[in-house]
Amino acid sequence: MDKQPGVPYQLYYWPGIQGRGEFVRLALEQAGVPYVDVARRRGARGMPAMLASLDGALEPQPSFAPPVLRAGELLIGQTANILLFLGTRHGLAPRAQQGRLWANQLQLTIADIVNEVHDCHHPLSTNLYYEQQKPAARTRAADFTAQRLPKYLDYFEGVLERNRARGNHAVGGRLSYVDLSLFQLVEGLRYAFPNAMARQQDAWPRLLALRDSVAAQPRIAAYLKSARRLSFNEEGIFRHYPELDR
Repeated sequence: MDKQPGVPYQLYYWPGIQGRGEFVRLALEQAGVPYVDVARRRGARGMPAMLASLDGALEPQPSFAPPVLRAGELLIGQTANILLFLGTRHGLAPRAQQGRLWANQLQLTIADIVNEVHDCHHPLSTNLYYEQQKPAARTRAADFTAQRLPKYLDYFEGVLERNRARGNHAVGGRLSYVDLSLFQLVEGLRYAFPNAMARQQDAWPRLLALRDSVAAQPRIAAYLKSARRLSFNEEGIFRHYPELDR
């Protein structure tokens, strides 16, 4: 992987989609640190460099899949792992070990629901197109929106409720990367399953209020209006297929 002087971070993720890389982008944006979204660059320093990041021959500790973050000599894979690193370094995670572990636990739970969202449109195999598994996808999505989605969001609502004395944050008394990730989760679910979310949203007032407060953060608000924020689309994890949102 190439390095760019003066830029502390290089993010390796697929161009054109938010996906799991967006959770990392939000933390970088809120931290206010420069970074390069490598695959979005032109020429050989773009997508070819991103693909090279997946070549195990190039690195002693290769990652299985993006996102991957280059931080100096460090090469960090897995979304939750990257966020734990960035949160600790840039004040987006608790200072105490117990709090950092709790934040990581919540982030891993967010990863669980993100995986289940993905499996709504790819329930049989990631090697098949959505169009090749529509009947199974309808069955999976119906169960997800009726059972799994509220189970997860009820849990996160409870996390916020239990922490209410310290403000409307998931962890501690200040904004953390978990809050940023919950924002992205709500945004993604609203895009993918607008009907299901609208029917049930009254059950999650703290979670939706958190979404609004994160969106109002000056750096996040600027990011959301910028070209750096990619739009949701039907190539990423959060996809809107009307037949899956009855």
